[in-house]
Amino acid sequence: MMRRLKPFFTFGLLMAVFMLSGCSDMIVLDPKGPVGAEQRDLIMYSIWFMLFILLVVYALTAFIVYKYRDRKNHKGYDPDNEGSHLLETIWWIIPIIIVIALSIPTVKSIYSLEGPPEESKDQKPLVIHATSVNWKWVFSYPEQDIETVNYLHIPEDRPVLFKLTSADSMASFWVPQLGGQKYAMAGMETELYLQADEQGTYEGRNSNFTGEGFTNHTFDVMAMSDAEFDKWASETKADAPELSKGQYDKLMLPGHVKQMTFSSTHLDWVDHAKNPEYALDARERLGYEEKLPHSKAGKEEKKKREEEMKKLEESESHGDSHAH
Repeated sequence: MMRRLKPFFTFGLLMAVFMLSGCSDMIVLDPKGPVGAEQRDLIMYSIWFMLFILLVVYALTAFIVYKYRDRKNHKGYDPDNEGSHLLETIWWIIPIIIVIALSIPTVKSIYSLEGPPEESKDQKPLVIHATSVNWKWVFSYPEQDIETVNYLHIPEDRPVLFKLTSADSMASFWVPQLGGQKYAMAGMETELYLQADEQGTYEGRNSNFTGEGFTNHTFDVMAMSDAEFDKWASETKADAPELSKGQYDKLMLPGHVKQMTFSSTHLDWVDHAKNPEYALDARERLGYEEKLPHSKAGKEEKKKREEEMKKLEESESHGDSHAH
């Protein structure tokens, strides 16, 4: 029997090696905050539960194949179980139990993660408006009256309430080590609570495909102590340049920019959750026209956008000094 099953075992082993070869750095399973930890626990519970089901199914399959195989001197086995209420009840009850066992902890986690983490629910959360625009992230701190592009600072051990929206394409805000993703859409606002329990720099990105610049639609999250965060916020407010409407309009152009810092926010004149047409109007004011990316006109338009972005970066001379 083992000789017959050997090809299947070999195939399964090769498939496992192939599928797991890209999982050497599974940061989702190495959370640095309570939200990520709860989601990690739910993922592992689901995996182990489903692995148990697979083992039971494979064991029963192997037992039945071996016990009722065709062999010499076999008396034969020809069951007549048509219309068995007992069997029909069993194979309906078992899937229902499986669905319930997976649904209850999932629903509990979904509802619990809609609010701040349990251990810090009494603390006032830091509010950050996260706005996606092809292909950059703009972070506004309304209480500190500062704004950053493609990076943000947060204090450790304090809940952070992200108010998510988009200036154009639907994006997905995701910091794998801090928690799961949530969509950011033009014309509406979604909320996501995250928290970092350890100081460090965590990679964030847009996890929803949004075109040619999607790969680099990323940002850095730097968690630090309360004192360091307050110092950074006060220095940024004092030293960084103010954000002008003209500069912000240029950020609405599709493209990439470096990390940038400003001592005022775009919330003073636009809220993309209430004005979903702003980015399109800004592009029209700047004379931008959408072209096929690989056409001659598209390449010329891309070069023009890159030049505008370079000018914008040069006008913001303090971005790098406050980014780290």
